[in-house]
Amino acid sequence: MVKREWYSRQVAPEAVPRGQATLPPVETIISFRFLMSFQPRSSGILLHPTSLPGRYGIGDIGPNAYQFVDFLRDSHQQLWQILPLGPTGFGNSPYLSYSAFAGNPLLISPDMLAETGLLTKKDLDKIPTLPTDMVDFDRVKELKTPLFLKAFQNFRKQEPSDLHGEFDEFCRQKSYWLDDYAFFMALKDAQGGASWHTWDDEISRRKPEAMKKWQEKLGEEIFFHKYLQFTFNRQWANLKRYANEQGIQIFGDLAIYVAHDSADVWSHPEIFCLDGETGEASLMAGVPPDYFSESGQLWGNPVYNWDRLKQNGFDWWVHRIQSMLDYVDLIRIDHFRGLESFWAVPQGETTAMNGEWVNAPGEDLFHTIEEKLGRLPIIAEDLGIITPEVEALRDKFELPGMKVLHFAFDSGRDNPYLPYNYTSPNWVVYTGTHDNDTTVGWFNNRSLKQQAYVTRYLGYLGEVLNDGIHWDMIRLALSSVANQAILPLQDVLGLGSEAKMNKPSTAEGNWAWRCEPGLLTDEIGDRLKFWTDTYGRAPR
Repeated sequence: MVKREWYSRQVAPEAVPRGQATLPPVETIISFRFLMSFQPRSSGILLHPTSLPGRYGIGDIGPNAYQFVDFLRDSHQQLWQILPLGPTGFGNSPYLSYSAFAGNPLLISPDMLAETGLLTKKDLDKIPTLPTDMVDFDRVKELKTPLFLKAFQNFRKQEPSDLHGEFDEFCRQKSYWLDDYAFFMALKDAQGGASWHTWDDEISRRKPEAMKKWQEKLGEEIFFHKYLQFTFNRQWANLKRYANEQGIQIFGDLAIYVAHDSADVWSHPEIFCLDGETGEASLMAGVPPDYFSESGQLWGNPVYNWDRLKQNGFDWWVHRIQSMLDYVDLIRIDHFRGLESFWAVPQGETTAMNGEWVNAPGEDLFHTIEEKLGRLPIIAEDLGIITPEVEALRDKFELPGMKVLHFAFDSGRDNPYLPYNYTSPNWVVYTGTHDNDTTVGWFNNRSLKQQAYVTRYLGYLGEVLNDGIHWDMIRLALSSVANQAILPLQDVLGLGSEAKMNKPSTAEGNWAWRCEPGLLTDEIGDRLKFWTDTYGRAPR
């Protein structure tokens, strides 16, 4: 299909008469900061915090997170890559969040709340036994929500303190997204979890009278959601500070799209392609058939109204990038190609097959970001169907791209993922990503002929591997010319397909894997340190 500039059939802004929140001028929230840059010849681990060990049924940003930072430091890693941190909705996907700005309350550590005196030891004594290998998200919510409510009530009862002053300042600084997010979540709770576009017309369209009525009715609930965000931000900031002090950079992931059922779409409908009558996505995001799915992937997120975003100086995107820099040191933009051209699927389609490539103003966006925020440490997730135009956008702004070794052993000697074809060091190399099988699972699921090609490349004449295929692939990544090497923790541990984090194009049963207590041994840390040092990736 012929690519066109943006999308001529987008719903015109005036055809969507829904209320909209107002973003402050960018200058009012931009502050000068020391931005960490990429470290040459470094390596790190991919592990989402929900996968950490812990007794609350889910990994969080408490003591086990600090222990993991210590493991990274002691094994000479310099990067901790995570998935998006936002509060998750249906399917528990970090890529379908209720907010592009907020943090996931399930990551709040009850142990850290006890340290601040908002919970007592008695509150935490009778925690039920939950699975240690997988996250049961429903049971975790049932466990943690009463604890958070009790901490909130204790916070309300406390005499004014420095903590209350911090809360007030947090609410003031983050009001540009926090007010709408907290209101949205309180409304969603009051509506039994229903999607915002099914609410009564007056509140779904943000009519002033309805907004005022519901704000008064839900004042306490709104306060509670603001408190949760304050607590998350406070705990995360302390963890990030500790990681940075140990020489570890937090490598974050920015999902290109936001969920349709989110505070962002409800409060800023004008910057998304929505049906003016129903509020549903008139054009849905996804990708055509590819490596992961024969029918493509239909994500269901509304695509952006790039015309309106450009008219507004891309303020929403600038705010989003700026906000993310409060959480992380480095940013990977997931589905980077969607900033050059995106796959738009009309409303009503049930697969992504009948979509169309549409041009996006990525160059204008990045020029604006540089103008307002300066040069930032951004990595382009440039996997999938990549065109010369996408490569040109990436290279124009000197953004590192990605190389995934699982993709390297098909399609012959010119395969761009084979390490000898890396044309420069400006890459981040992975054994696999959260969307791949584990390395052990990937290798075991290949045919004998395909396995033989891998082992031959790795230097073996037979099928006997030295320390296991996972360590051979780890060494291949670490030894490559790529400046950064990222290893999923499942590969460091040598786990099989049972430890997959995500299976693309499936809606349920994902994002639940956890690292069980005791798996991260000194022996594994020492081996990782040895190979990291051997290939020149140790801290300098």
